[in-house]
Amino acid sequence: MDVLGIDIGGSGIKGALVDSVTGEMLTKKHRIPTPEGRKPKDMARVVSEIVKHFDHKGPIGVGFPTVIKHGVCKSPGNLHKKWLGLNVEELFREATGLPVTVVNDADAAGFATMNYGIGKGKKGLVVMITIGTGLGSGAFLDGRLIPNFELGQIPYKKYKKIELWAADSAKEREGLTYEKWGKRFNTFLEYVDLIIAPDLIILGGGASKDFDEYKHCIKIDTPVMPAKLKNQAGIIGAAAAALQ
Repeated sequence: MDVLGIDIGGSGIKGALVDSVTGEMLTKKHRIPTPEGRKPKDMARVVSEIVKHFDHKGPIGVGFPTVIKHGVCKSPGNLHKKWLGLNVEELFREATGLPVTVVNDADAAGFATMNYGIGKGKKGLVVMITIGTGLGSGAFLDGRLIPNFELGQIPYKKYKKIELWAADSAKEREGLTYEKWGKRFNTFLEYVDLIIAPDLIILGGGASKDFDEYKHCIKIDTPVMPAKLKNQAGIIGAAAAALQ
């Protein structure tokens, strides 16, 4: 079955058709910039435009960049405050007229990696970190998802949450080199290692493709590796989640 996977990010909303059996993307990604203000109705309109672009009539899976519980946004994250308490699945269903499943974006990326990527068959506690506007995280114990494991929300010094200091958006905003940003990201991983002691950390998101630029900055003992699916994992995992 072909499923439309949509990955919602702070800067862009991307979609592609995915083969639910193999996890392969069947089309090129179609990307539309995230509307300024990141309000619900504006972003729902973009989701609808992506559906129309592919002339899709079937199920849709959406990776959403904050905590989702039973389809409801439990934290606005880096989006507009109007998202808080909103049933995101209902909003997107009304906008598209199609069945929609919404999951946390890092959970989606992790699901893709654990089912189709380098995480397949890995046992123990595996954590997927998506590096983008924020720091998303998905946790899997013996291959089974532990939902809404939001490690990027850890407070750090003067920052309400550590992702404001250590996400890829901070590197871009402050013009940091990979050397300086890599040290910040390593600090974040040190907290992850201390708090939950995972067996493996897999990196996804846009910055994962540049892993060689900062891997020397990572000093923790836990193995850290980039996801082979890289920034396609959000789309593929969202599509797969639509069938769960």
